[in-house]
Amino acid sequence: MKKTGKSGKRHNKFLAPLLALIVLLAACSSQGGDNAPDSRQKEAVQTEETSAETAATDEIRMDGQLTGDMLMQPSGDTEGEAADPDGYSQEPLEVHYIDVGQGSATLLKSGRHAMLIDTGDSDQGTKIQLYLTKQGVENLDYLVLTHPDADHIGGAPVIITKFGIGQLFLSNYEKDNKTTQKVRDAMQYKGLTASDCQVGDTYTLGNASFTILAPVKEYADSNNASIVIMVQNGNNRFLFTGDCEAEAEADLIASGADLSADVYLAGHHGSDTASSQAFMDAVSPSYAVISCGEGNSYGHPHAEVLNRFRSMGIQVFRTDEQGAVIAESDGTGITWNCAPSETWQTGERTKNAQTGAENAETQPANETPIQETDTAAVQDKPATQQSDAVTLPAQEQKPVVADETSQAGNYIGNRNNGKLHKASCSYLPDPQNQVPFTTREEAVAAGYDDPCKRCNP
Repeated sequence: MKKTGKSGKRHNKFLAPLLALIVLLAACSSQGGDNAPDSRQKEAVQTEETSAETAATDEIRMDGQLTGDMLMQPSGDTEGEAADPDGYSQEPLEVHYIDVGQGSATLLKSGRHAMLIDTGDSDQGTKIQLYLTKQGVENLDYLVLTHPDADHIGGAPVIITKFGIGQLFLSNYEKDNKTTQKVRDAMQYKGLTASDCQVGDTYTLGNASFTILAPVKEYADSNNASIVIMVQNGNNRFLFTGDCEAEAEADLIASGADLSADVYLAGHHGSDTASSQAFMDAVSPSYAVISCGEGNSYGHPHAEVLNRFRSMGIQVFRTDEQGAVIAESDGTGITWNCAPSETWQTGERTKNAQTGAENAETQPANETPIQETDTAAVQDKPATQQSDAVTLPAQEQKPVVADETSQAGNYIGNRNNGKLHKASCSYLPDPQNQVPFTTREEAVAAGYDDPCKRCNP
């Protein structure tokens, strides 16, 4: 009996703690069940917040445009850098219309990425090299030579030799002269080949991009065969047409391409062979930049073009008056390093100037004449000044009229290059470089035996 009683006491001893443990487990289970709905509720709230953020992002990114005044807020791990909604970024696009005299060269920079469109004449290569170096350019993602005229490709051998080139684009029009041979020699030296250039191809340049729009067909002259490029940075668009003239402009319009742009580099240096009214209506720019040399022998820019720009309310910048012109785009607006020109001064020398191609007065093997340009030290101007110039209403504006210069004699020699012109030629040199002759025989005897192919004296 005693034995049995002792065993019962041992069972009672362990039963009480067991019951306490069961009660404790039941209480924990009850608390866990109450917390489950809270967890699911938190997940639902997080899902709703994520959906709201996605909706806001979609509103901002719709069609690649910012809506209203909405901006993406910086995330916590970007150290103050704003997010990039489809091309918008704190890194601006800089467009440098370099002063290369009578020619063209444009540097585009987006962050560490750079592109050069044309290289001016052969005496401008080193100047452009120094300019690029001063802008911190070590390599070029792209080098575009719009067409094989000396005032657009002459400086290319220096650029190709001194800089790394990612891709090189050349016009499909071929010339065979000393200038183009030097370009080919530089390409061979660097082991560089031209990339295939197809209309419709789009390339990236940092946060910006550019699209090839032309040439849309083969042409019988180099000017119309120019590569045409549309550069886009956010909402801002920059158009480059090389030396395209009215024929190629009409073909561009017929192609159906979107030609609208904020900034237009005036075709053919402001010649009246380009920037036709129909083309300007299609482009409808707010700004035009004219790249030409001071006192150039071609009379650029022509009065007809200046009058057209003025009547359309287009604000004009000129390298012959203002040096390097720099535009800076943040994707929503454009600022400039200088105010627009207000001179509306034509480069023409005679009122009866006729339309014609710059290449008409050519050197042997169709090489365009080399213009003497100022090779003074390159100025680095910050592109921070917002232009606030106002263009007068069209009805208050007086038309631009070219200066009239009387010509002595029937023939005019060009003191610089030995060319011979008729006195009525629209491509006469500057007055200080003119040598008048009464007869052609007299001019030839004096050594002016290289006739201008425009007026054919």
